[in-house]
Amino acid sequence: MKVVGCYLVACLVLASAAVAQMEAPKPGPELRKLDAFAGTWTLEATLKASSMGPGGTVTEKENCEWQQGGFYLICHSDYTGAMGAGVGLSVMGYSADDKDYTYHEFNSWGEYADSKGLMDGDTWTWSSESKMGGKPMKSRFVIKWTSATSYNCSYETSQDGTKWTTGMECKATKK
Repeated sequence: MKVVGCYLVACLVLASAAVAQMEAPKPGPELRKLDAFAGTWTLEATLKASSMGPGGTVTEKENCEWQQGGFYLICHSDYTGAMGAGVGLSVMGYSADDKDYTYHEFNSWGEYADSKGLMDGDTWTWSSESKMGGKPMKSRFVIKWTSATSYNCSYETSQDGTKWTTGMECKATKK
């Protein structure tokens, strides 16, 4: 038994030494593109009336900052509008395996979104697929930068991925 115990101790010491020599992973350069979203934002949106709810305006305050380590941008939001008030949490990152930007959002209305993002020049397009009323639905959130501290945005849905309906238009400004 003493031999087995000594062997286990030696394995733990060697494993600890190997871990101590490893460097912590570093964020890839793709993540720097998300720097533009860091900071405190005010978003003014106009919702179109639809089967999802009444039309009207929404005002959102959002604060986004990098998580320790620099791999994920964490955003907390507070919003008020035609459907009431709420809060949200979103996380943006980059999947090196899939070569896609990622966006995960959860809010106090019980909604969630998992989107993949693409950047083309000054435009980001965040796309996702979900079910609405039991039917498959594609959606996209398009952001077009108008300056380093503002962007215009829209939210669109489609059942077939070819004919899109705009459900929201918005403008965001960084403080």
